[in-house]
Amino acid sequence: MIAVNVADLKSDAEKYLDAVARGETVEVCRDGKPVAVLAPVPKRPMDRWKRANPLAIPGLSLSKEIVADRQEGS
Repeated sequence: MIAVNVADLKSDAEKYLDAVARGETVEVCRDGKPVAVLAPVPKRPMDRWKRANPLAIPGLSLSKEIVADRQEGS
């Protein structure tokens, strides 16, 4: 974790935001006491799931298979 005082953050904001973009966490201090933390935005699991689409099976539709299974069972 990187620690920075408010004055240095103001003068070099781009530098610290670049560090956060690379995955670093920045602790902002005022008068030597921590007052805030700048952290990377977490990747949302649903976004990764949508891109990966691990359940896709070529030629099959899950909803159609469920409906067919229900119809066979009744």
